[in-house]
Amino acid sequence: MPAIMNRTHRQRPSTAFAPLATDNSSSHAQTNWRPAPASPAWRLSVLLCVAAVAGCATDGSYESRASPRARATLPADSSASPPAPLREASPIPPTPPTLGSPAPLPQPAPTPYPSATEARLALDRLLPMGISDRRAWAVDILTAFASLRIPVLAENLCATIAIIAQESSFQADPPVPGLAHIVWQEIERRRERYAIPKVVLDLALLKSSPDGRTYRARIDALRTEKQMNALYEEMISELPAGRMLLGGYNPVRTGGPMQVSVSFAEEQVRNRAYPYVRQDSIRDQVFTRRGGVYFGVAMLLDYPAAYSQMLYRFADFNAGRYSSRNAAFQSAVARLSGYPLALDGDLLRYSDGSPAAEASDTQRAIQSLRARLNLSEAEILRDLKLEKSFAFEQTPLYQRLYALADAAGAGKRPRELLPRIDLKSPKISRRLTTEWFARRVDERYRNCLERHVPAT
Repeated sequence: MPAIMNRTHRQRPSTAFAPLATDNSSSHAQTNWRPAPASPAWRLSVLLCVAAVAGCATDGSYESRASPRARATLPADSSASPPAPLREASPIPPTPPTLGSPAPLPQPAPTPYPSATEARLALDRLLPMGISDRRAWAVDILTAFASLRIPVLAENLCATIAIIAQESSFQADPPVPGLAHIVWQEIERRRERYAIPKVVLDLALLKSSPDGRTYRARIDALRTEKQMNALYEEMISELPAGRMLLGGYNPVRTGGPMQVSVSFAEEQVRNRAYPYVRQDSIRDQVFTRRGGVYFGVAMLLDYPAAYSQMLYRFADFNAGRYSSRNAAFQSAVARLSGYPLALDGDLLRYSDGSPAAEASDTQRAIQSLRARLNLSEAEILRDLKLEKSFAFEQTPLYQRLYALADAAGAGKRPRELLPRIDLKSPKISRRLTTEWFARRVDERYRNCLERHVPAT
């Protein structure tokens, strides 16, 4: 059963309410009800209540990391070749340093794509026995793989299975233990902070919501992020001035069986055609089994990386694409510059998804090396802006810095490192980290691979 996990820096952009990785459509009838004219005190109390719900939201995301970039759309032609297998890729050979644009990326070699029957048989051997709707999970996973042209390898299937098991225990809308209690605790803290009389807040929460229940009853009954998302959307549309004051500020940023960022999903569909017919929003799709699986597979596997183990993709899933590569780069920068750096995979500071004007600690450390790198501040910033892409490895900054670091040490510096990030949430009573998450998922991944029987 998932708990809630968050940290200041994560792959999901902006503060969110996200279930914690664990060991393991709600609809509301529409009526003609409309709220009676509300007193200023009632409006203020309800808005503060909503603010409290937002405030208790914890994140599957962060403010300082840019939203992961989805890959460009492939041609619609079904005969198009899929990308190269995502199993352990070989590092890209270095190219001569230049001050121009990064060299073009190598093109993936064509690989045969299995038939639907072959893919179904392969997945059937790997999915855990005893999960509910096993056939439906298989259909959704294979649809995601086919739509994204992800190679149907045991490694890729087991990576997907391990993330689903960790994030939701194969529950399409996983419950968050103690969700109502967390919300009420934060509401009380906010009430005290703003000196709102308790009787005023209680009266406001006794107002009926569109499904006939009071807002108090709705909060008491909260069990999942999907329910919380629906409640918040109704408060935006039904409360006086709700859309004007609250529209666009839904605190639920991640959801579904793989705990995917809503903003990532929205960006993904701008770059690739969504494989399902839909009548609702992408936000709503994230909370479905099929949508959550599709966007989760995209986040996990639909980007090139030269990692030696799937472990580093699991860390990236938690902390952001290329965080493991960037943490290793930060380690090399710290060694050369003497600057103590947080090895969190964030090379720049971000504000609203764009690089901030204020330089990050990593950026300042690199600038202290600019004479040895033979790069200007502008050239350093140009290359750092590619930190969320595979192209960063082709930049003069990346290659020259590692050339210096390798020469200064006893051997080649590592190009991958688990980010050192503490996960924080009201639900967490012990120290948990991105490394903990990655290794826990990796354990599930290896258990899954043991079920794989290679074809003879």
